[in-house]
Amino acid sequence: MHIRAFLAAVVAVAAVGVRPARAEGPPVAAVLAATPAPAAVGAGTVNLNTATVEELIRLPGIGPAKAAAIAAFRQKHGGFSRIEDLDRVKGFGRKTLARLRPNLSLSGPTTYVGKPHSSKEAPPRTK
Repeated sequence: MHIRAFLAAVVAVAAVGVRPARAEGPPVAAVLAATPAPAAVGAGTVNLNTATVEELIRLPGIGPAKAAAIAAFRQKHGGFSRIEDLDRVKGFGRKTLARLRPNLSLSGPTTYVGKPHSSKEAPPRTK
């Protein structure tokens, strides 16, 4: 509803020919240059030994079941000593490992920026 009111005001101003007063403050280009760019989706790594289930789910092709399987494997066998050990977890094979390898690590913080949630977890759309 607010968008309609805003658009109506813009149309009314354009029809009358009134220009809004210039806003005080730094130029837009300076503000944009000073603002850090957000990390790209798919950038960063996930630490297999410390990542939470929620962080693991953000990886492409990893849902709640696979993320829980990784957490259960860590709890039973301890941390991963090699990234290749991920193929010992049920549901993970060579192809999945090859696809995920650029985003996996065994140390350091989890910095992966991926999907916020799967479409299965999204709330239903309303019309």
